[in-house]
Amino acid sequence: MTMTLDQVLAGLRAAGEETRLRLLALCARGELTVTDLVSILGLSQPRVSRHLKVMCDSGLLERVREGAWVFYRLAHQGEAGTLARAVAALLPGDDPVLVHDRERQQDILRARVEAAQAYFRANAAQWDAVRRLHVDDTAVEQGLLEMLPPEGIADLLDVGTGTGRVLLLYARHIREGLGVDLSREMLGVARANLDAAGARNCRVRQADMYTLPCEDRSRDAVTVHQVLHFAEHPAAVVRECARVLRPGGRLVIVDLAPHDLEDLREQHQHRRLGLRADEVAAWCAQAGLTLDKTRDLPGHPLTVRLWLARKPAASAPDAPVLTRTEEPAA
Repeated sequence: MTMTLDQVLAGLRAAGEETRLRLLALCARGELTVTDLVSILGLSQPRVSRHLKVMCDSGLLERVREGAWVFYRLAHQGEAGTLARAVAALLPGDDPVLVHDRERQQDILRARVEAAQAYFRANAAQWDAVRRLHVDDTAVEQGLLEMLPPEGIADLLDVGTGTGRVLLLYARHIREGLGVDLSREMLGVARANLDAAGARNCRVRQADMYTLPCEDRSRDAVTVHQVLHFAEHPAAVVRECARVLRPGGRLVIVDLAPHDLEDLREQHQHRRLGLRADEVAAWCAQAGLTLDKTRDLPGHPLTVRLWLARKPAASAPDAPVLTRTEEPAA
């Protein structure tokens, strides 16, 4: 849909003030809270909030709640988002005020990275204990790229994004990446990693894997990396992933093959001791997906297994209708 002249004028009026242009420039470079923006701009919280409301109402900025926090970011969809990006691109990069704002923003991002690193260090022993049991992460990532080549992927969803590593693998190849996770601490790590890499086409959101924040048929590819062994209802997760895939879209599940290490259940909250090939095939079939291939990456003693499933290019007449309202199936 093309913007009307009145909508263009409304967007330009919303941006046509110095503080709002500064906000636009900052939010084009990453997600920021009101507290962040107050610190950068040196203005009062009510004043910053008023400007943000005007820009959100006009569609130039997006407002996303994450628990008690709210993040602001340049709109990435719709005609208002196109206008916002066009205005941001016109702003002079060497303007002294904008340069100072960017320097202050870098201080904020460095603080985020330090907080993320502290959280990661505090939990590193737990994660390393599991990672030592299977093949190196680099080999897993290479296997993922080989099973899901980035060519043809415009919009990627990473479920249970953790540190955002999958988004970073694909960031330079795709139009837009979205990572979802329930843990605010992990989202902090992911956001810091994306900021540090300059992956501005990728974002993360706090969301439940049973209720993904995506419209039906809106993603070319979905990745679910080391998540389903934690899930109470993995079949429901697969169905939700299938819902958001476009026709011909691909789902890749990366998880552990069956094993007998009870310590992972008792000490690391694994709900399942790996995933059986037949149950993954059944979940995919129930979700209307065709399982194309699997690949094993043997480790010591755990094997990482990758499954590639595809949504039919044209829905079959008796294909299941996937909705958000169905009860999870075990």
